[in-house]
Amino acid sequence: MTFPVVGMVGGGQLARMTHEAGIPLGIRFKLLSDTPQDSAAQVVGDVVVGDYRDLDTLRDFARGCDVITFDHEHVPTEHLRALQAEGIAVRPGPDALVHAQDKGVMRARLDALGIPCPRHRVVADPADVAAFAAEGGGFPVVLKTVRGGYDGKGVWVVDDEEQAADPFKAGVPVLAEEKVDFVRELAANVVRSPHGQAVAYPVVESVQVGGVCDTVIAPAPGLSAEQSAGAQELALRIARELDVVGHLAVELFETRDGRTLVNELAMRPHNSGHWTMDGAVTSQFANHVRALLDLPLGDPRPRAPWTVMANVLGGDYPDMYGAYLHCMARDPQLKIHMYGKDVKPGRKVGHVNTYGADLADVRERARHAADYLRGTITE
Repeated sequence: MTFPVVGMVGGGQLARMTHEAGIPLGIRFKLLSDTPQDSAAQVVGDVVVGDYRDLDTLRDFARGCDVITFDHEHVPTEHLRALQAEGIAVRPGPDALVHAQDKGVMRARLDALGIPCPRHRVVADPADVAAFAAEGGGFPVVLKTVRGGYDGKGVWVVDDEEQAADPFKAGVPVLAEEKVDFVRELAANVVRSPHGQAVAYPVVESVQVGGVCDTVIAPAPGLSAEQSAGAQELALRIARELDVVGHLAVELFETRDGRTLVNELAMRPHNSGHWTMDGAVTSQFANHVRALLDLPLGDPRPRAPWTVMANVLGGDYPDMYGAYLHCMARDPQLKIHMYGKDVKPGRKVGHVNTYGADLADVRERARHAADYLRGTITE
């Protein structure tokens, strides 16, 4: 028996870290990357450079792979259906993945399942946005392109009908949602295998800055056992009902009136699960690989009472390697994960994980390291 080959479409940091998780298992990876310089292309041995939007390229890439998976949701759904019809294992499959690709489809399906979401409607034009706002007490309203958005891109908060014109310029359908009055954002991460085994990680708090994930705290502070179990059960139910294979991140709003609403879905390893690389018995990446190959899933429990992940964003200080001396000497328990990307302002170029028994201390250590690596602080 030879070890299987996992075909990963997309060469970003998620592919890089998934490949890393497969190395101890002897899993072979083949990568379809946009460029040879992409994060994962720097470390994977078998790299094909090509356009994931071209069906023939996908077909050629899939030859020799035991399963195809993704580090983003942008592969055309019809291409995935064609691959699947030709007997190629695609995980998650297109019938599941479309709910992460298309926000309109996702909202309609969650509505049918009775899963709580913000009030929403696909809208036709700015006048329709104004009508939607009037039905719920007025502006502001959140507008999202139904496909293609991430890290705050493709999302607008509009205060009147005039502002609502911009999202329609892209020529794609637009989803209007109520602007939720929330206390904080949470994320429930689960992993599910083809035969239905599933595991749930502790529910985390996700702190966003400018639409980009800044800090993740595991587990979410102050979340009751009942709330935590409810969010985990919700994520497991979504994974089961949508027949997700692999990792599923369910981004949630915790509202001021005590509800939990589904914000977004991601069917791949997710920023809110990066803490698991050092803070859980089995990381999200390792369990994603196991699920793709229908191997028994690993223990998702945390190793320490608290783990904090802080994203390292690019700033005006390109020599991050030179900052390692300070960060590692100051905190020998610090875990630094860099993505091999050129440093650009605001770009995710890595993350740091810290863990321990004192949350305030763990948070301070993570924040200090991320800020020092970026050059925001110098001592």
